[in-house]
Amino acid sequence: MPNERTRSIIQTREFLTCLSRDQALPETIRNEANRLLRHYPSAKEVLLAGKVEEQRGDAFPWVFLSSSID
Repeated sequence: MPNERTRSIIQTREFLTCLSRDQALPETIRNEANRLLRHYPSAKEVLLAGKVEEQRGDAFPWVFLSSSID
């Protein structure tokens, strides 16, 4: 479902953020999390992309993302 996919993407960013700040983890793991976060979309960007998809009104038969995680 688009809203579940959207929620998962947002939660993945939160998870990577937690990993990047966890001093108990090896530096290599924290650095990799930071590297991935550099170009990872924010929750606002993901929700906006979902809204654009929902409103595009073309003949594309399905929506990948949602404007809501509910």
